[in-house]
Amino acid sequence: MVSLALEQKIWQQGVTLVGFCDEAGRGPLLGDVVAAAVILPVGLLIEGVNDSKKLTSKKRENLYDIICNQAIAIGIGEVDNYLIDQINIRQASRLAMKRAVENLRDHRGIKVQPEYLMIDGETIDLQIPQEKIIHGDALSHGIAAASIIAKVYRDRKCLVWDQLYPGYGIARHKGYCTKAHVEALLTIGPTPIHRRTFIKKIIASATIEQQELFRA
Repeated sequence: MVSLALEQKIWQQGVTLVGFCDEAGRGPLLGDVVAAAVILPVGLLIEGVNDSKKLTSKKRENLYDIICNQAIAIGIGEVDNYLIDQINIRQASRLAMKRAVENLRDHRGIKVQPEYLMIDGETIDLQIPQEKIIHGDALSHGIAAASIIAKVYRDRKCLVWDQLYPGYGIARHKGYCTKAHVEALLTIGPTPIHRRTFIKKIIASATIEQQELFRA
């Protein structure tokens, strides 16, 4: 259950600028992996904040605005499909998180350096004291807030990709491996934003004629 219990332990040590970090988009077949870092005021509890996967799209959108308005600082980090294919999705997720922390800015656009990091399931390559929280987005209010920011930001990118690459249904499935997505891949072929390492099995199962689409 999401609460302030984990962050309270850090706040009580006199640390006020705690950066919470999570990512969205590890699993899809296409597009960027996106991470968000959020610094919230000590003691702030926003009603309704939860693991983004447990919220409706409308609820996430509403909470996104509230979090952005009340946060001390927010940062976004992204890694595109080309780099994901080169370094693998875990390392890409860690890099996106690092970039998100480095991009933390307040409402005036001034960079904010966190004193401590609480990260969902990972550590990142920064010389900042940090704590890996397994299932952090389901336990920590701050990490859950970061998960909402990352998810909404990436979902909005999916709407843009849907316009750029019609016929795949990206706005609906957000790039995940649905039946409709696979059928579109086999009929139309991959877009420039598809992760080639993620669609290997689909390519292997394609007919000779379909495989020609993947070579184009």
